[in-house]
Amino acid sequence: MAESASSMPVEATLLAQVAEQFGTPCYVYSRQKLVAAWHSYADPLMGRDALICYAMKANSTLAILDVFARLGAGFDIVSAGELARVIAAGGDPGRVVFSGVGKSESDILAALEANILCFNVESASELRRIESLAQRRGTRARISVRVNPDVDAGTHPYISTGLRENKFGIPFTQARELYRHAQASAHLVVVGIDVHIGSQILEVAPFLEALDRTLAFADSLVAEGIAIHHLDLGGGVGIRYRDEEPLLPADYIREVYARLGERPWQLLLEPGRSLVGNAGVLLTRVEYLKQGDGRQFAIVDAAMNDLLRPSLYDAWHDIVALKPPQGVPQVFDIVGPVCESGDFLGRGRSLALAEGDLLAVLSAGAYGMSMSSNYNSRARPAEVLVDGPTMHLIRERESLSDLFRGERRAPFAEDEQLA
Repeated sequence: MAESASSMPVEATLLAQVAEQFGTPCYVYSRQKLVAAWHSYADPLMGRDALICYAMKANSTLAILDVFARLGAGFDIVSAGELARVIAAGGDPGRVVFSGVGKSESDILAALEANILCFNVESASELRRIESLAQRRGTRARISVRVNPDVDAGTHPYISTGLRENKFGIPFTQARELYRHAQASAHLVVVGIDVHIGSQILEVAPFLEALDRTLAFADSLVAEGIAIHHLDLGGGVGIRYRDEEPLLPADYIREVYARLGERPWQLLLEPGRSLVGNAGVLLTRVEYLKQGDGRQFAIVDAAMNDLLRPSLYDAWHDIVALKPPQGVPQVFDIVGPVCESGDFLGRGRSLALAEGDLLAVLSAGAYGMSMSSNYNSRARPAEVLVDGPTMHLIRERESLSDLFRGERRAPFAEDEQLA
């Protein structure tokens, strides 16, 4: 098997067994890789007042959440549905932070009922809504304000969140007034400050620039008598997809504490992609090889509805064949069955392929299954957790009847005639 830029988390022989038993397309995750990624954060934080809140939008499958909950994780959520998943997976709502710019009334009420750790507030309107709903319930809501430090994270514009033109966070000039309002409110409790500048960030410099600006602002709040109990630095540490040299969590954490100094604040981190991305693969099988006019296609049974990142971001995922190469490698576009020209998993890949071959799309543990859909009325894939030599089915493949469960046929109109 050809050497890959980002190594497979599960041995090829075991992946072939997964495909034989559970079919393709199929997501496969390594429990050992998940645990190892967790310890890359937990070990350098050992003995410190810190909480790792897994950003579950990266992958919200219950078994993944269960693994992290047992390791002591908190969770970063962006919807009441994600909160329900945390609870169903055995997670502690008291270790949950609620992020996101569009929290609905039902979202907020569910979070208040669950007594979550903190709301990361994204606007003045949201703060007023949280305050009103907390008053209605006769309680006090714990809040932090997500500030926007206007820092360029140097990442894809779709996943950059810390610039002034982004929809996320609140400028420091406005955030100060929100903190003053919350401090005076009978139904809000200020517990922290939050900043998150984007995703798939490969260098420490943007993180530290955002941290420095946030610390200066937080110090000014403390000088006003507004207590800060935790500093939430969000997530965003990137992973290796191709030839990137990712930032090591230990190096980042060391730099953070060098700047924190004697400030007695708990540190919250919200890693997502860096905990799950390289722990998962998408298995797919070659259905057809097709010779186009100057281009060859390997048409596989996975598609953009299964893994959207290549179509959405033009993102690179390494793709490897599970059997040893036979014949001379040729250049293929790896494409799916969906009726869109943008339906591809990889372009210009040099592989020796035959119809029926199994392929593994690597680094697919993050934003793979969580962004999947039923476009073209395609059933979503199964998910399998591999623990050593043992395979566990953690999500059944959807059936065709699952596709329209909950739907209803249209009632007859009064003037409608049967054909």
